[in-house]
Amino acid sequence: MAAFYTEAQRAMQRAQGAEKLADTVEAAIVSEVVEGPNADFIESRDFFFLSTVDGKGRPTVSYKGGPPGVCHVVDEKTLVFPSYDGNGMFKSMGNAAETGKVGLLFIDFETPNRVRVQGDITVSSSDPEMARYPGAKMIARVTVEHCFLNCARYIHKHQRVETSPYVPAEDGSQPHPSWKRIDMVQDALPEEVQAKTRAEGGTITMEDYAEKLMAGVS
Repeated sequence: MAAFYTEAQRAMQRAQGAEKLADTVEAAIVSEVVEGPNADFIESRDFFFLSTVDGKGRPTVSYKGGPPGVCHVVDEKTLVFPSYDGNGMFKSMGNAAETGKVGLLFIDFETPNRVRVQGDITVSSSDPEMARYPGAKMIARVTVEHCFLNCARYIHKHQRVETSPYVPAEDGSQPHPSWKRIDMVQDALPEEVQAKTRAEGGTITMEDYAEKLMAGVS
C-alpha cells in the first residue's frame, strides 16, 4: 500500500502521542480499493464534496450534485463522475488536469455517515461513460489510492428536502439559471444563452441575483 501518512502528519501524531492510534486506525479502515459497503454508499449519494489543488499548491473544495449515483463505481479501483455546465471558471477540472490529484468526501447528513476517497484523476470529453450522464460536458475518472470510512460523531444531522431542478433531464436539458440572467455577464455568454435570458424575462442585476439566492432561488 502507498504510504497513507506524510512525514508532517507523522510528526504531529508523535507530538500528540497518537502514532500508535493512527497506525491502528489505518489498519482497521483504510483500503486501496473501494469495497462492497463503501461502493454501495458512494453509489447511493446524489452529491459529494470534491477537493483539488492547483500547480501552486492552492487547494479548493467544490460541491458536486446530480442524480443518485452521480459518482459511479466502475470497479474497485475506478470512480467516474460528470462535470456539468457551470460558471466557466473550471477551478476543479482545471486543477484536476494540472496536478492529477483529488479528494472526495461522500456524506449522508441524515444517518449520518461518510466515506472518503483519495486518488489520481483525469478529465475527458470523450470518456466512454459520457452516455451515463446526459448533459455532462466532461467526465472525471478517478483511480483510487485510498478509501476509508470516517467517524461521523461531529456530523450535524440535516434533513433532505428536495432534488435540485437543475440536475439535467434524460435529454440533457435543464432550467436556465438565474446567474446567467445577470446583466454584467451577458457579453461573455453565447448568443443562444442570451436568447434564453430574454425568453425568461430579461436581465437582472447582481443585487437581484443576491436576493434570489437568499430566497433559495438559484
